[in-house]
Amino acid sequence: MSFWRSRQGGGILLIMVSTLTFALGDSATRHVTQVAPVLMLLWFRYAFQTVTTLLMRFPVQKTSLFITPNPKFQALRGGLLLTTSFCSFYGLQHLPVGEFTAIVMLSPMVATAMAAIVLKNHVAHVRWLLMAVGLVGVLLVVRPGGQVFGWALLFPLVLVVTYAWFQVLTSRLSGDENPYTTHFYTGLVGAVVMSPVLLWSWDTQALLDHWPWYLVLGATATAGHLMLIRAFNRANAVVLSPYLYTQIAFAMLAGWVFFNHMPDSLAWLGIAVIAASGVGNAMLSVREATQQRQ
Repeated sequence: MSFWRSRQGGGILLIMVSTLTFALGDSATRHVTQVAPVLMLLWFRYAFQTVTTLLMRFPVQKTSLFITPNPKFQALRGGLLLTTSFCSFYGLQHLPVGEFTAIVMLSPMVATAMAAIVLKNHVAHVRWLLMAVGLVGVLLVVRPGGQVFGWALLFPLVLVVTYAWFQVLTSRLSGDENPYTTHFYTGLVGAVVMSPVLLWSWDTQALLDHWPWYLVLGATATAGHLMLIRAFNRANAVVLSPYLYTQIAFAMLAGWVFFNHMPDSLAWLGIAVIAASGVGNAMLSVREATQQRQ
C-alpha cells in the first residue's frame, strides 16, 4: 500500500485511471455520435475543457495562466489535437472501440520516428525494429476481409499521424510551458475554431435529449488529460509509458460490455503484437534512461 502513496506509485495509478477514462470516453463517443451532431459534440468537448481548466487553475495561477512564450506553437498544438479528435469522433462511428484504440496506440512509436527526423533525436536500431513489428500488428487488424477493413480506416491512420505530431510538439514545449497553461490553450483553440461551425450544426433538440452524454464526453476528455498531467508531474515518462498500453485492454473490455463486440482471432493476434511492440518500445526507453544515469 505504501508504494501507491509514493509519487511514482501515484503517477502509475493516475495514468492507469486516465487510460480507463479515455476508454470509457471513446465508448461514449461511439454511442452519442450516432444520435447527435458530431461537430457540435466536438465544440462542446473543447468548450468544456476550456471552462473547467479556467475555473480550476485561475484561482491558483491568476493571469499567469494565460502567459505563454510560444503562442504559435500553442495554436498549432491545439489544431493538431482538434484534428485528432475529429478523426476519433468520426472513426468511432464506424469502427469498434478496441481495434480503433489498438491502431491509435501506434502514435508514440510514430512520434519517436518523427522526433528522429524533426528534432534529430537518436533512435536505436532496436526501436526501428519494434516500430516495424507494430506495423505488422496493424496489418493483421486491418487486413482485407477482416472485421474492420474499409474506408473508415482512414480516420485512425490520419489520427496516428496528427497525434504523433501533437506528441512531438508537446515534447518540444514541455520545458518552456506550464502544463496547465498548455491544457487551457488546447481547449481554447479547439473551442474557438469550432465556434463558427455551430451556425450550421447546432441542434437544440439533440442537446436537450442527450445532454448527459455531452457532459460525459467533456468530463472524460478533460479529466483524462488532467490526470495525465498530474501523472507526469509525479513520475517521468520512462516509468509511465508502458502503462499507457492498458488503454487497449480497457477499450477491449468496454467494446465487449457496451457493444457486445469481440475481435476475430487474427485481430486478437494483431492487437497483441501492437501492445507488445509498444511495451517493448517503452521498456527500451527505461533501459536507455538507466544507462544515461550511470
